[in-house]
Amino acid sequence: MTPAALPVMCIPVGIVVERRKADSPWADFVWRCVAVLPDEPETKPWTVLREEDGKILFYAGSAAVDLYPSETARYRDNLASGAPCIWTVLSPAEGIWPYSVAAATADPAEGEAFTEAGANLVEAVPMPEVLRAAIERFVAEHHVEREFFKRKRRQADPEALARRQHEGGHE
Repeated sequence: MTPAALPVMCIPVGIVVERRKADSPWADFVWRCVAVLPDEPETKPWTVLREEDGKILFYAGSAAVDLYPSETARYRDNLASGAPCIWTVLSPAEGIWPYSVAAATADPAEGEAFTEAGANLVEAVPMPEVLRAAIERFVAEHHVEREFFKRKRRQADPEALARRQHEGGHE
């Protein structure tokens, strides 16, 4: 990995997952991320936090929200959206629990990219105020406005598109 690809800041977070009974003949439960804790609690993964009305909240584990100077425009857009989010990713797992915490990000484009693996559970959950303040400071410190350059198309060369005779005289 090149030094430019390393995150400048890593914010540890805890992931809270909800499990509820499914109204489906094909699945017993529905799983989804419902919150991000603004630090890594000293709790074992998959500890029950609360049970009520057929729903169980679990502390699923921890992740790190990595911040890169090259992505500050996306973080800024997320913060300016009026409802900033952290995208959480659960991946299918083998063992007692059906999922494991795979990632958490403040970059909307990265969050969307995680949906390409069809088995991942990706949820945008509200960003805690502590994270919002840290990300705002990061953007203020590292953001550099970049001018947008629109690429111009090259004119088509009609001769390049013409049929040519191959070597040996055959087409």
